[in-house]
Amino acid sequence: MADKGMEEVLAETAKPLTQAQKNLIKRRLELEQWRNNTQKLRTRNLITGLTIGAFVLGMFTYTIVSVKQERIMDEIDEEAKIFVMKGPRTGANS
Repeated sequence: MADKGMEEVLAETAKPLTQAQKNLIKRRLELEQWRNNTQKLRTRNLITGLTIGAFVLGMFTYTIVSVKQERIMDEIDEEAKIFVMKGPRTGANS
């Protein structure tokens, strides 16, 4: 598709173009195609970003609800109390 546009530009000019000029024309046509597709890319990127964000938020919410943070802290506190009551471990009482 880009070659077709380049051929049209080359046909319009009477003088032969240098390789640098041909590369410049080709690059301009590629840039034009990128500009035309930019809106589609932005929309896709936005949808992808929102999807990933929703997934992360859902996983975080599920984790917090299923684990019940308060219950875990209570269990850790009880284990700490038992450890304190037993005293420090030394070579003689381990």
